[in-house]
Amino acid sequence: MDGIPFIKMHGLGNDFVIVDSRTSPLGVTAPLAQAIADRHTGVGCDQLIVLEPSARADSFMRIFNADGSEVGACGNATRCVGALLIAGLRRNRVAIETRAGVLSAESAADGLITADLGPPRLGWQEIPLARAMDTGRLDYRHPAGPAEPVAVNMGNPHAVFFVADAEAVAVETVGPDIERDPLFPERVNVSFVSQKADGALRVVVWERGAGRTRACGSAACAVVVAATLRGLVDRRATVWMDGGRLEMAWRSADDHVLMTGAVAVAFTGVIALPGHVGAAA
Repeated sequence: MDGIPFIKMHGLGNDFVIVDSRTSPLGVTAPLAQAIADRHTGVGCDQLIVLEPSARADSFMRIFNADGSEVGACGNATRCVGALLIAGLRRNRVAIETRAGVLSAESAADGLITADLGPPRLGWQEIPLARAMDTGRLDYRHPAGPAEPVAVNMGNPHAVFFVADAEAVAVETVGPDIERDPLFPERVNVSFVSQKADGALRVVVWERGAGRTRACGSAACAVVVAATLRGLVDRRATVWMDGGRLEMAWRSADDHVLMTGAVAVAFTGVIALPGHVGAAA
């Protein structure tokens, strides 16, 4: 193989390098994922997405953070991969297998894509936490002030803090501390949420293994669940992240969380092999 073909996509600026290895297996190591994700010497992305064959769905999606760690689910990646599969298979709905289970994506109005990330998990062992605790209001306070978050697992663990002004939080300082707090043995994605005058939710996200991101789909899912549990919304919300807007719904019929938003292809290229990784054509 002379190189690895890829598609660079993003959902609200949450960007991905997507490699289709369904017919040509790609052995991904943490150093390879880190090299591809590097924004100075690689292609640059929040996550590397590798598509593999699946016996249960239209594709298996592996997700590697920029630090090389592998995670179970990613909402915006599900929408981006969903858009690719929908176009390739010429169907309106596709199934995508992940380490967190089989998710689905479908076409929505105005060219948007809806992803179904399934039901939230709210038990303390499901997050997971280091000890038994009420996940609706964690007994936790950061020295800088954020306290008593809601813990939600949406394929990844999330801690959702409600604050007066999400944009005023020193995310780059506070986020890493919370991500690696011993309370969260698998680390945690951290969201800071404030409610706007029109009822919409402003969300700033520190994503484990990636840092501050312009958008995080599973975080948006965790936020609508947490805001519903706190009585701020009634299972539906418009969520504004740094990269734009997502429409969220926590469906009462089956407890599934759905997110709808835009996706886009940025460019395509080939990652050069061997030698330094990340030369984009």
